[in-house]
Amino acid sequence: MSLVWLALAAIAVWALVRLGRQTEGPGRGHWRVTATLFSAVLIAGAVLLAARGSWLAAAALAGAGLWLTVASRQRTAATRTEAMTPAEARSLLGVSADATPQQINAAWKRLMARAHPDQGGTEGLASRLNAARDRLLKG
Repeated sequence: MSLVWLALAAIAVWALVRLGRQTEGPGRGHWRVTATLFSAVLIAGAVLLAARGSWLAAAALAGAGLWLTVASRQRTAATRTEAMTPAEARSLLGVSADATPQQINAAWKRLMARAHPDQGGTEGLASRLNAARDRLLKG
């Protein structure tokens, strides 16, 4: 029975480590937290069932827990295919129509400080800010 408790403790540590690595914003991050906790419960149930000798049910629960773990880790790339208009770019950066390149870069830096994925932002927003800056500076 001590092996069961050791396995449950290992699952709990795994869940805590995985939750500590969350980098998404609230929308996607909440799904991952919920999926991590639920998959940990499924895997713990599989360990308990396996300890009692129910191998088929344990395999089903372990499979479901592992599938949920993998599914919650997959990232979807939100790409935008149409080109950004200058008006959209100005609106996104919050600059006027007669903004200088220095003002555009200053607005981009200010927004990117919060929108960068390393600072808790999302890759999609950071790429849109980059596209807006490029659109206004190049054309």
